[in-house]
Amino acid sequence: MQEVVRQISEKLVKKGHEVTVATSKCKFIRPNKINGVTIKEFSIHGNWVNGIFGDIDQYKNFLLSENFDIITCFAAQQWATDIILQILKEIKGKKVFVPTGFSALYDPKYSDYFEKMKIWLHEFDQVVFLSNSYRDINFARSIDLHNIIIIPNGASEIEFTCPKNNKIRSKYHIPENSFLILHVGSHTGLKGHKEAISIFSHANIKNAVFVLVGNKVRGGCTLQCALRSLLFNFNPLHRIRNKRIYNLHLSREEIVDLFHAADLFLFPSNVECSPIVLFESMASKTPFLTTDVGNSAEIIDWCDGGILLPTFFNKKGYSFADIKKSAILLKEIWENSEKREKLKENGYTAWKKHFTWEEIANQYEKLYQNILNSNYSSLSGDNE
Repeated sequence: MQEVVRQISEKLVKKGHEVTVATSKCKFIRPNKINGVTIKEFSIHGNWVNGIFGDIDQYKNFLLSENFDIITCFAAQQWATDIILQILKEIKGKKVFVPTGFSALYDPKYSDYFEKMKIWLHEFDQVVFLSNSYRDINFARSIDLHNIIIIPNGASEIEFTCPKNNKIRSKYHIPENSFLILHVGSHTGLKGHKEAISIFSHANIKNAVFVLVGNKVRGGCTLQCALRSLLFNFNPLHRIRNKRIYNLHLSREEIVDLFHAADLFLFPSNVECSPIVLFESMASKTPFLTTDVGNSAEIIDWCDGGILLPTFFNKKGYSFADIKKSAILLKEIWENSEKREKLKENGYTAWKKHFTWEEIANQYEKLYQNILNSNYSSLSGDNE
């Protein structure tokens, strides 16, 4: 959500609006204004269920004393939203909520939280969903919520218009003639890294490189991924087939360059709402394979730029790729250059027309203007 908030905020500022982002205090010193967006930091952590700790009263006073026209909450189950939920009726300005998935909806620990959510949702002036078919919007429909609008995620036209470094392969010693498969996702343990490595291992392909890019996350899968990659690369069978895994931590600019250099994006994630990386695949003309996670199936319907991996679900609603069937699918797309070409052109065309951040920001601006004008007729219910 950090990228979504950054993109929308900066573009709204360029359109002449004043935007303040309230967020967690960084470990490093951060300016109080970035690209025109005012940053207000608070030493707070936690959420409603696990407990919220820090300068809670300072945050409440900030929300109640500042004369904001609109306050938008991005993502549930985190302190910045969960504190607001306690004082919704006291807030003067219009209130907008972007739940971003309700990832803990099926977790028994959160049962009371989501019982209260049935009341809280009705207290917002507008609720924005990223998808027409995910658990959060289905929850809203189940409680007969009508103040609903769908605004999808996107990818940056500035970042993805062209690669900054056409030599990114050579920089990391990735052979130019190898089939480059990319995965981008932090080492949370839920981005499907283990499954992606297994799919690549089982796929009967050769002369292929799998690049796994992710930030370290405390308590995540960083060490496990490093060990799996090491064992993979020492396997004689993989050496014979000229298959190799690269486990990298890269700058944002290098990640974008790798998107452009990749032949395929492999994303067997376990839990998402609306994966931005799929839009970034489209923007970089990279076909993708993804689990049926979040609204990935809906994204494919929108763009026809990727293919769903065979997927099953556990009791918490998490998605898991069928490794053997997914490996067969990976081989099929590896062999079919004509299919890959069609997917990448479809995806890019759809992104350029509907899913740039400029277009997404326009939709948020229109939403906010309509809310301030109390014009809900075109935004609720029938907009689904």
